[in-house]
Amino acid sequence: MSSTSTSTSLSLIPPQDAWIHTCHKLFPRWESLSLSQQSTIPISISRVNQVDAARLDVEMSAMLKEQLVKVFSLMKPGMLFQYEAELDAFLEFLIWRFSIWVDKPTPGIALMNLRYRDERAVESRDKVRTGLEGPGLTVAQKIWYCVATVGGQYIWARLQSFSAFRRWGDTEQRPLARRLWILIQRIEGLYRAASFGNLLIFLCTGRYRNLIERGLRARLVYGSPNMNRAVSFEYMNRQLVWNEFSEMLLLLLPLLNSSSVKNLLRPFSKDKSSSSDEDGTVCPICQATPTIPFVALPCQHRYCYYCLRTRCAAAPSFRCSRCSEPVVAMQRHGGAATE
Repeated sequence: MSSTSTSTSLSLIPPQDAWIHTCHKLFPRWESLSLSQQSTIPISISRVNQVDAARLDVEMSAMLKEQLVKVFSLMKPGMLFQYEAELDAFLEFLIWRFSIWVDKPTPGIALMNLRYRDERAVESRDKVRTGLEGPGLTVAQKIWYCVATVGGQYIWARLQSFSAFRRWGDTEQRPLARRLWILIQRIEGLYRAASFGNLLIFLCTGRYRNLIERGLRARLVYGSPNMNRAVSFEYMNRQLVWNEFSEMLLLLLPLLNSSSVKNLLRPFSKDKSSSSDEDGTVCPICQATPTIPFVALPCQHRYCYYCLRTRCAAAPSFRCSRCSEPVVAMQRHGGAATE
């Protein structure tokens, strides 16, 4: 019996490398458990990029609308004004159809290196590596996005134009129309207040630019973590500088006296010999041959009557543009009349 108990006790002793096999078996479970306990990595998306993307989308829609209007330029004037809401809805639907519906960003979002992702799927997912993972929008989210942006804006624009045309707000004999008008105004006020609150939250958190994105939980994230913004503002800054410079010149040039500027710059002229031998038969103000020649006294230089008369009336101390002497009077060339 002792031999039996001894053999039993020996069989219960584990081998020396048993802990190694156990460690290999438990290591995948421990790794999966550690990864499942990781918290979501917070990421910060540039608010400027998101706002610029919305602005670029608006500009793109305006460009497409301008090109489409040119197609109907030869038709009856004012015809497209009646269908402006339908035209805007059609263009918005085209942009949605060839961008969001096919899992691609809109033109403005693509230029800002952004994309839409389903935030609900990211919050339910535990394994996060960079914070930029996550699937795109689902089919339901895409459809509701189209209904809210295209259909909602079209219905609201048509409702406002119809109520304004029917004068629901000015009618006192139809209480139902008056109530509908008040209801529309209240709904618009609530929407504006909610949009303002969403804007404040967006500035604080950097998530969801508008109420539609917040309701659908569609968040804008970077499409590529190593890509900068694709918009360069060098040409825009250059254009702004030239516009400011041209406006400054248009403001200052009428205030300058051309003859005074010429006299000021004449000492710095390179061709002094040609200026000294200047043709005396042309008017130094308008550089044309005088039809009614008058001479300035006492320097005897020829001028047009109207040029010399207006300069003398504008500046009593007018000086000759050629010799810089003060003009005392004017006399007709070859005559004795003076003024």
